[in-house]
Amino acid sequence: MGLKNNLHNFREKNKDKKWLPAFSAIHTFLYLPNETTHNGTHIKAADDLKRTMNIVIMAMIPCLLFGMFNAGYQHHLAFGEIQQATGGFFSLDSTFWTMDNFMVGFWKVLPLVIVSYGVGLAIEILFAMKNKHEVEEGYLVTGMLVPLIVPIDTPLWMLAVAVAFGVVIGKEVFGGTGMNILNPALTIRAFLFFAYPTWMSGDKVWVHGAVARDKAIAAGENLDAISGETILGSLAQNKEVGYDIMDMFYGLIPGSVGETSVLLILLAGVFLIFTKIGSWRIMLSSVLGALAMGLIFNAVVSSGWITESSKFYGLMSTEFWHHLLIGGFAFGTVFMATDPVTASQTNKGKWIYGFLVGFISIMIRVFNPAYPEGVMLAILLMNVFAPTIDHYVVQGNVKKRLKRLKVKTA
Repeated sequence: MGLKNNLHNFREKNKDKKWLPAFSAIHTFLYLPNETTHNGTHIKAADDLKRTMNIVIMAMIPCLLFGMFNAGYQHHLAFGEIQQATGGFFSLDSTFWTMDNFMVGFWKVLPLVIVSYGVGLAIEILFAMKNKHEVEEGYLVTGMLVPLIVPIDTPLWMLAVAVAFGVVIGKEVFGGTGMNILNPALTIRAFLFFAYPTWMSGDKVWVHGAVARDKAIAAGENLDAISGETILGSLAQNKEVGYDIMDMFYGLIPGSVGETSVLLILLAGVFLIFTKIGSWRIMLSSVLGALAMGLIFNAVVSSGWITESSKFYGLMSTEFWHHLLIGGFAFGTVFMATDPVTASQTNKGKWIYGFLVGFISIMIRVFNPAYPEGVMLAILLMNVFAPTIDHYVVQGNVKKRLKRLKVKTA
């Protein structure tokens, strides 16, 4: 109690100081929120915003660690320094589980994490000091999401600019955590995609060192060209895919650091549902929406309306359920479509919202020739429409109750 009283007195004495929010943010991160209920409440729970964010980060850690291994593995594989591992995830030999693979990924991903958190939290603290309110913990998850959804060799200055844009324009202008209408991490990703498209797509950006090697070849150096093309990139160009289903499921493929391993993402989804952080309705309905769109495309191909000469044939002819294993669909569904701030709040609204996220994701994936992925744009689009969906769901419930009331009073 003495420590609490001293802390309270310290805040009272310095309540007009601009640096107080920064101090409170560090104290809250290390200990407990500054304001907690002690009595007079009907329901008491041990969870708070900080603990909620930490649970989501815990769910992402396995994806992060495996992504570091895979980043190094894809680098050495593309440069011909090791042979492609065979036999599935549980039979991987030393060509994958080596410290060299992990360290290559570690030293490439760690700076991305540092810049993401450093720039994002600095802006959050500046806004808190300006507006004289507490620093909220909302960026804890966003800061971890961003390094997991960008290409491995994204320049740090570029990431810093994107994070600043995403935090200020995508979040703070709306009032901060809990007030934003767009997912901040996807806002950052969208800014990178539209502002620096050559760094966000192509067959080189997903493998460490491939971009630099490509530039050296263009400058006249005698080096062999390599391809770090993703499965989506190959299918978009009607090419053969050199990976089997289990490679896709386990994550032994090129891609963003956190999005490749569907197995770990699936386990993270189960963990978030068990802890009641993630909505199973949104996750399940997103999968159903993606399967529905995939089935429609498969039916169109089977009917003969689309031939092998069509530029859409590769992705449209892909087995409908394979869409769940490639690209960022699984990661976006589990970690970003379920964002409690930007997603629908009503139960029926969650079903509609999630189904449309999955349905539109696969539609954009097939028909967007510049960037064969759709989950980012689909989630951002549905973030905008989530309040409208909830509005009509609530209005529908009100009308039903009014009808029942009229029947009873008649």
